[in-house]
Amino acid sequence: MVHATRGENTTSDNGVYPWYVVIVLMLAQTFSFIDRMIMGLLVQPIRTAFDISDTQFSLLAGFAFAVFYAVMGIPLARIADAHSRRGLIAAGIALWSVMTALCGLAKSYWWLFLARVGVGVGEAALSPAAYSLINDYFSKASLARALSVYTIGITLGSGLAYMVGGQVIAWAESVGEVDFGMLGFLEGWQLTFLMVGVPGLLVAGLMFTIKEPARKGLSQASQGVSIGETLRYLGEHKKAFLTHMLGMAIFIMVVYSLNVWGPSYLIRTFNMARTDAGLSFGAIIMVSGTAGLLTGGYFADKRFSRGEPIAYSRVILVSIMCALPFILLLGADIPRWLGMSSLFIALFFSSFQGGIAAGVVSLMAPATMRSQLVAIHFLLSNLLGLGLGPTVVAAITDYVFRSDVALGQSIALSACIMCPLAFIVLRSGTNEVERIIKIRMAEI
Repeated sequence: MVHATRGENTTSDNGVYPWYVVIVLMLAQTFSFIDRMIMGLLVQPIRTAFDISDTQFSLLAGFAFAVFYAVMGIPLARIADAHSRRGLIAAGIALWSVMTALCGLAKSYWWLFLARVGVGVGEAALSPAAYSLINDYFSKASLARALSVYTIGITLGSGLAYMVGGQVIAWAESVGEVDFGMLGFLEGWQLTFLMVGVPGLLVAGLMFTIKEPARKGLSQASQGVSIGETLRYLGEHKKAFLTHMLGMAIFIMVVYSLNVWGPSYLIRTFNMARTDAGLSFGAIIMVSGTAGLLTGGYFADKRFSRGEPIAYSRVILVSIMCALPFILLLGADIPRWLGMSSLFIALFFSSFQGGIAAGVVSLMAPATMRSQLVAIHFLLSNLLGLGLGPTVVAAITDYVFRSDVALGQSIALSACIMCPLAFIVLRSGTNEVERIIKIRMAEI
């Protein structure tokens, strides 16, 4: 493994190669979200197979994945700060691909739950190491765009999960149960997991075509710091880090609720077939989400290059309040075209944060602990965002409205509370965030 103090090459964002690295990492992110978000199209078959409620399903889609994704992120980030980042990512891709395939062999609710835990552990290796790599390949002037391109993997993966997944599900269900010998008979939803999981192993091999860059801000004698040192640094600047991380986690509860429940909203509200809902929602999230990521990155870089250290945070604040009215429309009695248009615009604005939220943490972090601080950011955003966001919506549907067709109202009610709260928490720490970023910029 390559030690943190040594890079295979010294790079900048001049030329094609750094962008090749971003594209490979984006492909890894794409496959991670295909494996993560395919659950959104399998709500009814899994509920039927195990006789469970929306709330129980949401624990599979969110909690089982998010808890271990979040907890494992910190020790894996410690490895990323001290050793080969590409090797760590390759191992993570291989693990989550195998565990996704194992979801397809599940014979019980708890088997599927544990397999989803394994997917989360594998995917925890990706983003902290990827953010660290990209930080070392790009200057601050173009960092937001590079991070946004990497994060396009989220919208591509989510979109493909729904578009291609819908077609795979339709085919798998058309052939009925398939006899796999010792593995027994597998249903259509189980075949879907197998078909989307196995190809990820090819991406794991592709990681070895990229080089480890020299780490910025490290001398040859520098060593990776301990988690204790990282936590002490975070404690010294707790207002900046915690207001940003907590505010983003609250908003990401809304973002993941849209992503997980979007297809079901179309199915239950407008009686769309699952395949049609998958194609429609997949196209929406790919186009609007990608446009939102690139737009957010463009404006963040533009404002940052004009000497505005807090540019990333301000772009996020604007996007939250722009997304809210269109999310609220999902709770109204509206025609299909308006529901789909509202989803499109809501996903566009909510995607602004995708490439730059962790970028704020990265800008505030010393090089020796960057991966660990980014991992702590993802710990909070995934524990609350993915772990609780979809479950809060499901609980409102199950226990407040007590009707599956009230899903749009549940999404709207959740956002009505979470978006303003996220805005207030984020805004309360922006002055301190700006101060720390100025200190870090002066050291480079």
